[in-house]
Amino acid sequence: MLTKIVKYFVMFFLGFCFLLPFLIMVLSSLKETTYASLDPLFWLPDNPSLNNFAYLFRNDNFLRWIFNSVIVTIIPVFSQMFFAGILGYIFARKQFVGKEVIFWTFMAVIMIPQQLLIIPKFIMFSKFGWINEYQALIVPELWAIMGVFLVRQFMQGIPMELDEAARMDGANDFQVFRKIYMPLAFPSIATVGTFAFVSNWNDLFQPLIYMTNEKMYPITVGLASTLSKEGNFGIEMAGATLSFIPTFLIFLFFQKYFTEGIQMSGLK
Repeated sequence: MLTKIVKYFVMFFLGFCFLLPFLIMVLSSLKETTYASLDPLFWLPDNPSLNNFAYLFRNDNFLRWIFNSVIVTIIPVFSQMFFAGILGYIFARKQFVGKEVIFWTFMAVIMIPQQLLIIPKFIMFSKFGWINEYQALIVPELWAIMGVFLVRQFMQGIPMELDEAARMDGANDFQVFRKIYMPLAFPSIATVGTFAFVSNWNDLFQPLIYMTNEKMYPITVGLASTLSKEGNFGIEMAGATLSFIPTFLIFLFFQKYFTEGIQMSGLK
């Protein structure tokens, strides 16, 4: 009994520690305060108000920033899910010359820090005329090798007998992929989509480099530029809350597939 009480206490304490920053963020967004004071409970609002949110929505570019974030996030999400499914199936089940070399060459690219590639990419995109264009943020994110790896690991665990039975019934490669592998691998593909959404929605570094026109900012860069001008803690927390809500909802809706995809793909 004592062991169970201690276990629940530790779990409650750790849960509270993880939840506290989000609680401070949300409650501070409802309080009109210009700075964080030394009072440990400064973030508790005396008279909760939505004025900080109203201020953000009065910004002429705010809705445009949200639209930009949706564009540069949704397209890579669906493209990464599509390519992860196709390439994961090819690398998991098809045999061709150089398959392992190609796959592990792709994996080796992950070891290169993206910060090292930012200047060559900026020069290339500027020659393409992609600066202040959606293509600079969308095209490099159309597929992700980690997504391919995740789906490949999942599909390698699917029994070959299902594949062989389908082919004996006259199914071709596309039918086998669509009717067997895609439904069974959906948890891992949904996990890829979740990762892609969180990564692209929260990305600040690349938009900060490629987007110099204020109207082309995604919400991350737009809020950062607004907060650097205002320096208002309440507005800062309101912006962080608005930016956090979509990623929270995506993870909430896909949590089942997310955990299932991780557990069943060989990643520990």
